[in-house]
Amino acid sequence: MEIARLSPKMPTSEAEIVREIAQRGSALVALSGGVDSSLVAAFAREALGPGSLAVTLSGPAVSSEEVERARRVATAIGIEHLVVPVDPLARTEYRANPANRCFFCRSVESEVLLRLGREHGCRQYLDGIHRDDFAVDRPGTRAMDAAGFDHPLARAGWTKIEVRAAAHRRGLPNWDQPSDACLASRIATGEPITLELLQRVEAGERWLLARGFRRVRVRARSGGARVEVDPDEVDRLAEPVLAAELERELNALGFDPVTVDPRGYRSPTDRAGGSQ
Repeated sequence: MEIARLSPKMPTSEAEIVREIAQRGSALVALSGGVDSSLVAAFAREALGPGSLAVTLSGPAVSSEEVERARRVATAIGIEHLVVPVDPLARTEYRANPANRCFFCRSVESEVLLRLGREHGCRQYLDGIHRDDFAVDRPGTRAMDAAGFDHPLARAGWTKIEVRAAAHRRGLPNWDQPSDACLASRIATGEPITLELLQRVEAGERWLLARGFRRVRVRARSGGARVEVDPDEVDRLAEPVLAAELERELNALGFDPVTVDPRGYRSPTDRAGGSQ
């Protein structure tokens, strides 16, 4: 989808988005559990009723928390929901972790989604990509484009601000959930992705989440880990007792050295290379 096609003078209304989805027929929505795809799932359910299907892909790079969040959202929306395993580690190119790693992951995932859609008689395939996602290079979006997915939020000119506001109005339980990304995004480009490393990253992040941090990243590089939390939570993580516990926990998971980024989490647009 060319960025020039994403420049309406004013964002399209909710009603118009719903109407367009209804006109195109039965839909499969790739539901990650994030607010963007959740809103699209809500639009599809409103537009198509039982003609809508949400599919969440589980796998080694998807945290269990994200899958459970998708289940809760689907229940709240009332949309039919499937959780289907997929393993991008089967692709050699993905395991090598090049800069365009996401293209190979999304290619594997889209094959599974298209197959499911055909089995359920779906006529359109939707995701939660919005206008802000085009501010940085996203190879995964190119793969979804190649597979024929439509990006109703992006096509309507919606940004994250409009997405969250609409999700709030609709009472979606994750309307203010921080943006997330797959666990593979934590591994430095060029370092091989393995199941074992993904599991260690997830375990480290789960430990931090259990201690009340809202958004966490355990970034793996050269055997070590750099930890990010929201900027306003860096001081709490730096407190001596908690910092020592963090180091012991991540050391036990096999990370050494362990550092905390004093700048805190930064969005992909603020980070070189677009990692999330």
